[in-house]
Amino acid sequence: MKIFFAAAIILSFMTSSIAQMDPSKKLAEEFVRRSKEAGVVGGSLLVLKGGRLSAESHFGLANIGKDQQIDSDTIYHWASNTKPFTGIAIMQLRDRGLLRLDDPATKYLPELRKIYNPFGSMDEITIRHLLTHSGGFRGGTWPWRNNKSWEPFEPTEWSQLVAMFPFTEVLFEPGTKFSYSNPGIIYLGRIIEEVSGEPYEAYIDKNILRPLGMHRSYFDTTPTHLMRHRSHSYYIRDGIRTEGRFDADTGITVSNSGLNAPVSDMVKYLNFLTGVAEPASPEGVRNYDLILRRSSLEEMFQPRLSAATDANGNVGFTTDIGLIFFIDDRNGRKLIGHGGDQNGFISYIEFQPIAKTATLFVLNTNVGGKPGSDLILGLRHSLRIVFD
Repeated sequence: MKIFFAAAIILSFMTSSIAQMDPSKKLAEEFVRRSKEAGVVGGSLLVLKGGRLSAESHFGLANIGKDQQIDSDTIYHWASNTKPFTGIAIMQLRDRGLLRLDDPATKYLPELRKIYNPFGSMDEITIRHLLTHSGGFRGGTWPWRNNKSWEPFEPTEWSQLVAMFPFTEVLFEPGTKFSYSNPGIIYLGRIIEEVSGEPYEAYIDKNILRPLGMHRSYFDTTPTHLMRHRSHSYYIRDGIRTEGRFDADTGITVSNSGLNAPVSDMVKYLNFLTGVAEPASPEGVRNYDLILRRSSLEEMFQPRLSAATDANGNVGFTTDIGLIFFIDDRNGRKLIGHGGDQNGFISYIEFQPIAKTATLFVLNTNVGGKPGSDLILGLRHSLRIVFD
């Protein structure tokens, strides 16, 4: 991949715009071409404007061994794009008066007191700190993984994490800075279970997925009736392609990265985030408001702390962290988003509520090293033209 990869994509889109071509359509063409050049096995891209598809592209294979084609029904693993669903659930429970964002996390998870905190009491770390990745916790969930085929994909029981707490420390004074933390989101998932009295997966399904009509979305291992749509995943390292784990189970980390869904379901989620108009219920209540009040959702989009990187570790695409969501607010343009990167799958969603515009791309192949970095950075830069 050439060094000026990202710049070339941007230039190509500027040229197409001058030629009065639809930039969204051009973007879809470039997405396929660039992804194929990088060796990506398959992927999808969507551009939504006012709730309507401005561009849609699906290419390649969901499963090489089965010669299974990618289409709008293909089910991808969304990895850390699960995190906003966890944040939305916390806001639901807040709005129902079942918790406060400034409650100590230990109010619901007293086990956290076993963690060593050189900056003070563990009771000072709040739910709000967890939502803004400012609780002081490390980035990775399980520090002793050796990537052996016999190892669980992720820890399977809460007790395994609790057993690590006496060997865990808070790394900086809570609330003082952003530092992306998977464990912090897992703690939020556990709080949802403690407050609601339901397993995380059941709560999200009943309170977010079903109300949005995301009927083919689920967590972890795939139901039999959807297996024919499930995408495999792949890695490319030094020109060699290997397989990810098929239908991996994220275990106790499900609130951090367990979501699987087709892009057709994710469209419904993006319309919810952008607030696309929808008919009211017979009682005159907007269906979206039954999930979460718009004011509470927009509360999640407000900047809380500076953030130099986004969820995928990319630099230059974000300025702040809100409540779970990442924010790029500069030159009068405010874009909200989140990404995911796990087990060979890479995705990013970005949206602008004021313009009711959203973009999404997902790949079933992690291309390592500089070619992969160039690909993702180029796609992110290119997608932003639809917000101009």
